[in-house]
Amino acid sequence: MTAGTPEHTDTKSIGEDVTSSELLTIHSARALAGRRVVFAGHGLPTLATSLAQRTVAPEIEIVYESGVTGARPPDLPRTISDSVLVPGAASVIPMTHLFNYVLQGQRIDVGFLGAAQVDRYGSLNSTLIGDDWEHPDSRLPGSGGAIEAMAGAAEIFLVMRRHTPRTFVETLDFVTSPSPHRAAQSEVGTMPAGAGVTHVITDLGIMTRFAQDEELTLTAVHPGVDPAEVVRQTGWDLQVATDLEATHAPTPEELAVLRDDLDPTRIYLR
Repeated sequence: MTAGTPEHTDTKSIGEDVTSSELLTIHSARALAGRRVVFAGHGLPTLATSLAQRTVAPEIEIVYESGVTGARPPDLPRTISDSVLVPGAASVIPMTHLFNYVLQGQRIDVGFLGAAQVDRYGSLNSTLIGDDWEHPDSRLPGSGGAIEAMAGAAEIFLVMRRHTPRTFVETLDFVTSPSPHRAAQSEVGTMPAGAGVTHVITDLGIMTRFAQDEELTLTAVHPGVDPAEVVRQTGWDLQVATDLEATHAPTPEELAVLRDDLDPTRIYLR
């Protein structure tokens, strides 16, 4: 199982030299500055947390769904259960212990996930696309640890490879991981312990939200991106911050660590 599922693996070029995968990974890593314990989902979240550990957050403790905690792998893991995660880790515990005592015990600062769809309040779909459960347009890997991360982490960071009306939707095709806003509207179940999705990094910019009833707001765009285009590519009436910022381009140093040290064989940057 995987903790959330990015929509697909687009590698379009941003500017002359930087691909969208590199842009997303670097901005995702930067967002982890000052965070301590991170639950890393499969794909770009794994790559981003590894990059953060080598750049802006050297003391970060990475936790994986497979039961590895405090991971400091010598090489980039190919999956969240790769044996390379074990050397140097603080511990390797059964998955039941990880879910019961680490995630439900509210010991995670950031759950870093991907998803197929997200709505304005940060509920996630990583289960299926289409309105027919028996015959969906696409059946996805499912929750993995995403619902537990949503329920127990202090906040959720989300990385989305493509910002389109099909990925940022008014109504999810399936609610895999309900946001605090959606959970509060339900008559059953328990409330997530944390703030839910607070940061969303996409190929167009960055969206943020913090309060239970607060919607995702566009707070930064990547260089050359028109904010109006981000609004057009969102399936709801996206709010734009009055103090909208432009993100800083990846530095040569960040790109060198990412390309030459972390992922020279393009495991995730393919």
